[in-house]
Amino acid sequence: MGGVALTASVTELRPTRDDVYVARLAAVAIALAVIEAGIPSPIPGIKPGLANIVTLYALVRHGWRVAAWVSLLRIFGGAILLGGFLSPGFALSLAGGIASLAVLAPAQYLPKRFFGVVSLSLLAAFAHIAGQLGLARWWLIPHDGLKHLVPLFAAAAWGFGIVNGLIAAQLLEEAAPS
Repeated sequence: MGGVALTASVTELRPTRDDVYVARLAAVAIALAVIEAGIPSPIPGIKPGLANIVTLYALVRHGWRVAAWVSLLRIFGGAILLGGFLSPGFALSLAGGIASLAVLAPAQYLPKRFFGVVSLSLLAAFAHIAGQLGLARWWLIPHDGLKHLVPLFAAAAWGFGIVNGLIAAQLLEEAAPS
């Protein structure tokens, strides 16, 4: 039998400086998500979203593409580490993350004089809640009773959006070249 000899092929991938930087930011975001998962919440589904501080930092310092990578790597990596990959919680987190990124894409071009990091954080927080509630309404709780939770979730988005935006603004100020 005349066979074809196969030889091993080695493909070497070398990460770029940008790849390493995105990985570091994503690692910080994943660590914050894991820490946050250990903090009990009196109201299920309401969390501070500390990892979003890293996404805001990435957005302002490096643009939407890097922020999107950091956010998505955090969502997938956090879900894998916490054992919730492909769970309803993962789907809700992904829906919120995609909604936030969709809002941040055009919002990053708003006049910085009127729309700073705190404004971007608030827009992202409200988009995140809208994405999660939209998916929950469509998939998990398909009735109108969910609308009664909107004020509670909106208040949380307002509060945590401001706090996370202020923290991100402080980090960006400290990291700014002097």
